Amino acid sequence: MAKIKLTKNELKTQRDSMARFQRYLPTLQLKKQQLQMEMRGLDLLIREKKDEEQEARAKLSSWIQLYSEPIDLSPYAQIDQLHTSFGNIAGVNIPILDDLVFQDVAINLFETDAWTDEGVRVMKQLTRLRVERQIFEEQHRLLAEELRITTQRVNLFEKIKIPEAKENIRIIRIFMGDQQTAAVARSKIAKGKSA
Repeated sequence: MAKIKLTKNELKTQRDSMARFQRYLPTLQLKKQQLQMEMRGLDLLIREKKDEEQEARAKLSSWIQLYSEPIDLSPYAQIDQLHTSFGNIAGVNIPILDDLVFQDVAINLFETDAWTDEGVRVMKQLTRLRVERQIFEEQHRLLAEELRITTQRVNLFEKIKIPEAKENIRIIRIFMGDQQTAAVARSKIAKGKSA
């Protein structure tokens, strides 16, 4: 704890500081709660996207043997444009997926197998799910970082700054009370000597 001055000005400074800390603390606590709620929602969304991905892969398992032949479907499911914007949650800028556009590549029906259409559709679906999950994970990471910082600030105010200001006010009041008592005692002694 830093050494404090035992004066009326310091007492006012400490009272002002404590009032400021107590005024900002509820705002920080609300921000912390909002971030926690958003992160829980993102956890659910990430889990849903993983489940959808697993479900799509499970549907593939019945005819996945067709893919044992060396065929490259990746040119048909290439991402052409990824449109994202930024949203704001509790003062944190997070990426939001607006649109995902795949390259429009015509499938030659004479040179490809009959199941290529379905394979391309499933690859696009899996790619879209993976991109959505990655965006949600990035949002979660950014919110988790902000939650960590906000939690540190809440703890700083609750556990250090407010108790420290209260203790400083208490010490200054005791000192000033002792000074006032000593002044009264000195004046009575001086009055007694002069009488």
